[in-house]
Amino acid sequence: MGKLTTHVLDTAKGKPGAEIEVSLFRVDGNTLQHVITMTTNHDGRTNEPLLEETDFQRGKYQLQFNTAEYFKNSGVALSDIPFLDDVVIRFGIDDENAHYHVPLLVSPFSFSTYRGS
Repeated sequence: MGKLTTHVLDTAKGKPGAEIEVSLFRVDGNTLQHVITMTTNHDGRTNEPLLEETDFQRGKYQLQFNTAEYFKNSGVALSDIPFLDDVVIRFGIDDENAHYHVPLLVSPFSFSTYRGS
């Protein structure tokens, strides 16, 4: 069985993004179905996979990272309307037997992602 994992790296500080709220949604057309919300640990990872076993299914998904709150709590001065508030990544799962790893590299003014392993 496959699984979905994530982690966050704070590229501005060169360290893991700890204590970041991450929410996972299934995407069905214009509808989002909340699946789970977790918080990253001291290593910037969730303590367990976001999806695994029978919950890990083919489909379109959305990860939402509450990065503005993280940066505010880290002492970064952000405006009342931050450039990046929640970072949203939409992606597809096609192989129910694969490990999908979706990392987030983030700073207060940029982000990137890729399919990791």
